[in-house]
Amino acid sequence: MEDARRREVTTVLFEGFEVLDVFGPLEVFGVAGQRFNLTMLGPKAGPVQSAQGPAAVAEVAYRDAPRPDIVLVPGGIGTRRLVTDVTFTEWLAEWAARAEFVTSVCTGSGVLAAAGLLSGYRATSNKRAFAWAREQGPLVDWVPQARWVEDRDRWTSSGVAAGIDMALALVAHLEGDELADAIADGVEHDWHRESNWDPFAAKNGLAPEP
Repeated sequence: MEDARRREVTTVLFEGFEVLDVFGPLEVFGVAGQRFNLTMLGPKAGPVQSAQGPAAVAEVAYRDAPRPDIVLVPGGIGTRRLVTDVTFTEWLAEWAARAEFVTSVCTGSGVLAAAGLLSGYRATSNKRAFAWAREQGPLVDWVPQARWVEDRDRWTSSGVAAGIDMALALVAHLEGDELADAIADGVEHDWHRESNWDPFAAKNGLAPEP
C-alpha cells in the first residue's frame, strides 16, 4: 500500500496520561505500519510525563498539529484538569472534528465529551470513573456496560486495556478481520471481539451481577 494512503493516527498527550491507554492501541496500529502512521502531540514538542512517571515524546505541539485521520485521546488522572481547560477543549473540538474517526480510551471520553465531540453519540468510559465521565457530557448517551462503543465516527473504550480491543476492532473495520487477527496473534493478545463483553460494569455497580 502506498504511503499516501496510510491513515494518520494522532495521539493527544497531556501531563498525567495513562501509559497503556496510549501504547496499547499504538502497538496495534504500529504493527500495521503500511496502513497507519503514528504521530504524538503535546502541549509543546518534547517530553510529556505520564501518570506512571515515564515521559513520552511529543513530536508536534497542539498548535502545529496536522490534519488527522484517526484521533486518539487517552485517559489518566490528567483528564481531570483538561476538562476545565477551555483553551484546550476549544482547540480539540475544532481540530478533531476534521478527523475520519475520533477515538478515546478510558476517561479520554470525558475529555471528548467536555469538548462537545460526543454530543448526540453513544459512548462509554472507565467503569471506576463512569460517574465522572458522565458529568462531562449531559448530551451523550452513556453506555455503562460495554468493552467499547462504536457510533458512526466516534469510538470510545472502557478502561485502559480495553483500548487494545477497540483498536483491533477499528483495524478490522477499516482493513478487514484477517489483518486484525494477525495483529492480535502477533502481539499474543487474547482479543475480546464482542463490544458488549464487560464484566467490569457489574463489579462497579453499573450492571446486574451475572
